[in-house]
Amino acid sequence: MSFTVAIVGRPNVGKSTFFNRMLEERKAIVDDVSGVTRDRQYGIAEWNGKLFNVIDTGGFVPKTQDIFEKEIRKQVLIAIEEADVIIFMVDVATGITDLDESMTQMLRKTTKPVFLVVNKVDNHDRLLEASEFYSLGFDKIHFLSSISGTGTGDLLDEITALIEEEPEPEEKTLPKFAIIGQPNVGKSSLLNALTGQERTIVSEIAGTTRDTIHTHYNLFNKEFVLIDTAGIRRKAKVNEDLEFYSVIRAIKAVDEADVCLLLLDAEKGIAAQDLSIFAMAVKKGKGIVVLVNKWDVMPKETNTARDYEVELKKRFAPFSDLPIIFISALEKTRIFRAMEIALEVYDNRKQKIATSKLNDKMLKAVEAYHPPVVRGNQVKIKYVTQLPVVVPSFAFFCNYPDDVKTPYKNYLENQLRLNFKFTGVPVRIFFRKK
Repeated sequence: MSFTVAIVGRPNVGKSTFFNRMLEERKAIVDDVSGVTRDRQYGIAEWNGKLFNVIDTGGFVPKTQDIFEKEIRKQVLIAIEEADVIIFMVDVATGITDLDESMTQMLRKTTKPVFLVVNKVDNHDRLLEASEFYSLGFDKIHFLSSISGTGTGDLLDEITALIEEEPEPEEKTLPKFAIIGQPNVGKSSLLNALTGQERTIVSEIAGTTRDTIHTHYNLFNKEFVLIDTAGIRRKAKVNEDLEFYSVIRAIKAVDEADVCLLLLDAEKGIAAQDLSIFAMAVKKGKGIVVLVNKWDVMPKETNTARDYEVELKKRFAPFSDLPIIFISALEKTRIFRAMEIALEVYDNRKQKIATSKLNDKMLKAVEAYHPPVVRGNQVKIKYVTQLPVVVPSFAFFCNYPDDVKTPYKNYLENQLRLNFKFTGVPVRIFFRKK
């Protein structure tokens, strides 16, 4: 899933209401990872069986009147450059404003699909008033009400029709590792230490992040592609809203990767932002290796690393079957070991378990601890199989699939992890009617 929809428009036209509606509509949304930037500006949506990223450009605009236009302009330019589809929202109650006109001029220059969405059309009179927006000259125009949801289905139908089915990966593809994490944790330093080249500019300024850089690594009989979300930032080009820009880039890097290397700063520990990035990678089913950087500057006692690891796993729970490696990009400590572990996680994610072996182990686990009785129903699990998808997924066939609760699902996941090697990999479990 790497299809991205950006919602643009001037303030107070209802972008966030529309965004929230998409994230709260149960049939339309899988998850909402809050706090990937600030507030609720990024989510993963599902419609007609297709997943896509949704980005709300609202909320980034400072509340000073004279710089509204400048800030919004930055956001629209980034959306035009980065998104696959742009939803341009306007407000029927206000009519066409100068800001709408200037945004129209910018959006006319793109070859990407732009959907003009006239919001707050909630009665017949408003529908008549909305016809003035045809004068903006967009082919794709939708009239809807973000608050009630009227008209959103037709818009989503049209957007999802543009999402192509992802082809099966070819046999010979190199593992892709994305280096992700907060600004200034040492992502560029790690890339430079691994490749031995000054591929990226390393600086103490948070937000040097601009582009994703792909580096083909082929040393010591190890071959993979490193995706770094940090890049060269030329002074002349720093005119974007960098936070917004880096969020879209990070999402794209995660979409593209097989394994995410989540980099933490040993001195700062783990923050809410790190947990949000982690949750996004888990939701997208990526392999994860946690790298605690700048370990060389930490004061150490006998069990410092062990205690630190225990604390981290508590924060990552319930998914705590994770490799955690203490590194120093500066001193090159354990960085090559980290890559070996990442390759192991890549193999764990790709493994296919024979159905006979799976049933042998997992039915014994079921026999050792039966599912609890629900409403007098004895749940009987008869058979298990691995599903033919990228993320390790298992279907357990039983008589009452809806009666299996989360604690038992967690038990089965733990048994899968005990019997087969899934360290660093999210595992998905489904219950189906036999």
